[in-house]
Amino acid sequence: MTGLFTNPEFWQYLSIPVIAALIGWATNWLAIKMTFFPLEFVGKPPLLGWQGIIPSKARKMAAISVDATISKIGTVREIFQQIDPRVLATHIVHSVDPRIEEYVDELMLREHPTFWENLPASARKMVYDRVRKSTPQLVDNLVDDISDNVEDLLDIKGMVIDRLAADKQLLNRIFLECGEVEFRFIVNSGFYFGFLFGLIQMAAWYFYQSWWVLPVFGLLVGWATNWIALNVIFRPLHAKKIGPFRIHGLFLKRQPEVAESFCHIVTHEILTVGNIINAILEGPKGDRARNMVKKHIKPLVDETAGMGKALTQMAFGPTGFATLKNQVGEKAIEISKTSFNNPMFETDRARAVESIMVERMIALSSEEFQDLLRPCFQEDEIKLILVGAALGFAAGICQLVFVFGGALM
Repeated sequence: MTGLFTNPEFWQYLSIPVIAALIGWATNWLAIKMTFFPLEFVGKPPLLGWQGIIPSKARKMAAISVDATISKIGTVREIFQQIDPRVLATHIVHSVDPRIEEYVDELMLREHPTFWENLPASARKMVYDRVRKSTPQLVDNLVDDISDNVEDLLDIKGMVIDRLAADKQLLNRIFLECGEVEFRFIVNSGFYFGFLFGLIQMAAWYFYQSWWVLPVFGLLVGWATNWIALNVIFRPLHAKKIGPFRIHGLFLKRQPEVAESFCHIVTHEILTVGNIINAILEGPKGDRARNMVKKHIKPLVDETAGMGKALTQMAFGPTGFATLKNQVGEKAIEISKTSFNNPMFETDRARAVESIMVERMIALSSEEFQDLLRPCFQEDEIKLILVGAALGFAAGICQLVFVFGGALM
């Protein structure tokens, strides 16, 4: 036994499965890294360099992700109703109410400073009170109108795609957090599968010591470990019982856990109330949405003027009165964009949407659910496999030259 351990040839043969295991681990680790990083192209485009596969096709990957998930687990109307228009209206009123005087003063001092400064304090207070009294009903009407037309006003798919395409790190994080267990398995399994292939390689080398055996086996290890890992993750698609064992794709087994992770990110960082309102006001139908806000808020000027409307119009002039109405509408739009910068309110509404989305996502079929993670492997998968195979081939050559001295070459 002592002679065996001191025999250089023993260690040479033992190195074959060990190196194969390292090749399997390294190629799988590199495949994961190349899928997501770097976020921006590094090198000299278009060929000399690399950008992570997901970031390089951010818009396409975001669209695939939306089609595979959000479009199947919640319509625009369902999501908006889950946020609850009544809660939105109440929140807007509560946000605006303490600053009524500030908003009125800001508008009047900008448009008609002399008139406003010379107005008695009692008259100004009357204006503040009228505005405060009229605001809740106007906001309710506005929110009801938006709710009735939300499917036309909000392009939720475009909103999510734009957000993820602009924030590649967030897009990466969705895949990385949802597939954390699977990515770790891919890397670690490369070591174990590589070692098993190495044992076969060692036996082949023992009986047939041709120069091409080690490089070709290295190539096979680099290719096969990745391919096997991917199939273990997604296959079998439906659970199968073989004797006492229940076999199911690793990712598919974790559907409830993944659903919670995915929906939490989407609802707390993408489909937030603030982002949705901003998408309505600034999206493809933003002009219509902004006109809707102005239509519902402009009457506030008439109601506030009350019995003195004719005198107010005379004081401001027809143009000045119309300008004031328009400025009130613009201010309402501005307030709509900033009223939801409240972390507690955003979190509360996000949880309301999250609950229904998680429930729907858990109910997806295995065929539908796999589409959440599968595309990030399928996109340019051949490139990753070829890189792994090339690295395995190169490692096999190095093994032949440096471990076995290249005598057979």
